[in-house]
Amino acid sequence: MKRRTIQYFTMILGFLIFVIAGAVEPRPDVILIVADNLGHGDLSCYGCPDIATPNIDAIASRGVRFTNFYSNGPECSPTRTALMTGRYQQRIPGLECALGTGNVGRYDDAIRLAERGELGLPPDENVLIPSLNRAGYKTVGIGKWHLGYEKHLLPPHHGFDYSLVSLGGTIDYFYHNEPTGERVLYENLTQVRRDRYFTDLITDTAVGLLEEQPADEPIFLYLPYTAPSAPFQHPDRKPDRPKVSHKWDSKDWQKGDRQTLKAIIERLDQGVGKVVATLKATNRLDKTLLIFCSDNGAYPIAASNSPFRGYASELFEGGIHVACMASWPGHLPTGRVDDQPMMTFDLTASILAAAGCEPPEQPLDGTDVLGQVSAGKPSPPRTLFWRSRRANRTWRAVRKGNWKYVSRTDDDGLAEFLFDLGKDPGESNNRLSAQTAEATNLKQMLADWESAVRSP
Repeated sequence: MKRRTIQYFTMILGFLIFVIAGAVEPRPDVILIVADNLGHGDLSCYGCPDIATPNIDAIASRGVRFTNFYSNGPECSPTRTALMTGRYQQRIPGLECALGTGNVGRYDDAIRLAERGELGLPPDENVLIPSLNRAGYKTVGIGKWHLGYEKHLLPPHHGFDYSLVSLGGTIDYFYHNEPTGERVLYENLTQVRRDRYFTDLITDTAVGLLEEQPADEPIFLYLPYTAPSAPFQHPDRKPDRPKVSHKWDSKDWQKGDRQTLKAIIERLDQGVGKVVATLKATNRLDKTLLIFCSDNGAYPIAASNSPFRGYASELFEGGIHVACMASWPGHLPTGRVDDQPMMTFDLTASILAAAGCEPPEQPLDGTDVLGQVSAGKPSPPRTLFWRSRRANRTWRAVRKGNWKYVSRTDDDGLAEFLFDLGKDPGESNNRLSAQTAEATNLKQMLADWESAVRSP
């Protein structure tokens, strides 16, 4: 009788374990693809008439396309800092401006840190990768790093299990050197050389890793392409020698025509298509959270930030209002267009929540927006803030509802703007003098925010 009782309870326990195990959904694979300086108006799903991006568009058609998505900064390094930390980049010294070629600091804090060999994102500030590591994810980064040249700041020290990255922001697509001629391609902690157009190298490396990854082990794949950023090098026209200049911002590196840009973006789109095809072939696609976005708007080199005003490095909409879309079968709706305002660091919070990570000790500034969309919950009102510094110039901006205040301070003094984005998304009508109370309120909120996020 006693033996039968034990057998009975053993059977019940086994059944409960089976039911519970079946009820617990496996953690999703997470693929985060980030384009570099991609104009809002240069994807066909955002209205581009002359560049075909069917594979990127397909992410939107299978999921949600966001129409009020903002990068945390108008340049590369600031946005990537916010992505890795889930917080405003202003909380960390020296990262309000893109790191210059060769690890050059471009404003006072950054210059001071560069002189000490500390310019970049400290590994202990990274929340995204360590949290995913603790949750059992294999973490892979392939593409553009731009968060520090110093060896102690490279991806392995941030927790990446594998990385193949270019250190800086502007490299020759074929020879992987910066304008100075310095080769900056690193596999983990070792400088390496590869003979591939960089977009294709990123894609094929990612595909190979996905094919090797065991199906029952979750992976976080970070794919920050350098496309379609300058230099404008056609994917099928390899030059005889590396592109080198005496100045990082040489006009020669910044030249480009629309047809070459089209080829660069369409090669990027083909790469996205190969990654998605591999997910499907390895039976991962239906359990993958797949996100595509840009790190900031485009520079005025053949690109389009339509319908917005301004360019990268500015806080007008053209510098920060960018493309973003996400798909996750069974969780996110299909074919949805969502207009809630959100920022890059909301992706961080969303990824951590989707992956079942423990909440980080340091509170995030971002919100689990994808979780809200999945649950069908309305987005609560929120206020978004920006600040960008370079040399003696400082941009500031704040958006609350449809109102957006922008200021620029430089050697010419102070310029201020107030826009009603609901009526004027192209920011053509400065309402500053007509809406003084609204402007005063936003300026005070901006000042309070600056005080709250002041770095040590």
